[in-house]
Amino acid sequence: MKGRLILAALIVLAGFAGWVWLEEHPQHNPLATLDLRDPIGMATATKLARLQDDVAACHAALDRSEVAYVVLPAQADTSGEGACARPDRTQLTGFPIAPSNPSLTCPVAAALELWRSKSVAPNARTIMGSNLARIEHLGAFNCRRMRGSGSSGWSQHATANAIDIAAFVLEDGRRVSVLNDWDRDTDEARFLRAVRDEACGVFATVLSPDYNSAHADHFHLDQTGRWSGVCR
Repeated sequence: MKGRLILAALIVLAGFAGWVWLEEHPQHNPLATLDLRDPIGMATATKLARLQDDVAACHAALDRSEVAYVVLPAQADTSGEGACARPDRTQLTGFPIAPSNPSLTCPVAAALELWRSKSVAPNARTIMGSNLARIEHLGAFNCRRMRGSGSSGWSQHATANAIDIAAFVLEDGRRVSVLNDWDRDTDEARFLRAVRDEACGVFATVLSPDYNSAHADHFHLDQTGRWSGVCR
């Protein structure tokens, strides 16, 4: 009897300790409110996935995290098939991106800001020894099917629920390019692989040069299919 009481007490203490730890590490707590200022953790992807069908909750997360953004007017379908309507057009107004500042779905915008602040910028400092100046992209919205084929499903780009990242420019002037630096034995390659790997904890799908030749010059990042997405 005494042994059972001791065991029960130990279980209670362990549970309390676990609860305290989760309270102190909200990035690992799936019940904690999403704050993009928290580090990327075990529960981050789950919390971001909840935003995929709730634009209001996504905008609330941006507000809570003090991220600057604007909501642009909805865009009508341009495909003729009802696949490219854009009711959610969120633009990060303080984001260092070129050659343009695209409007995205809010879940992609939120993930992009989290990835920049908690992965790309820190890795630029620690691996490359310079602060991040800007991120370069190849595009976000493109009303097309996957692989450009009329028989394929619609691309996530058809609603700007994806963005293709090509390079990272540092404050010291260096440009780290997916196309030129991915397969080299350099700090640039290590930086690219680090930010690719950590993107997988934020985005539902991450495709890099390791996936196929079509992604030799960019990272494809999108925010759908959390439980069936690809990270490669």
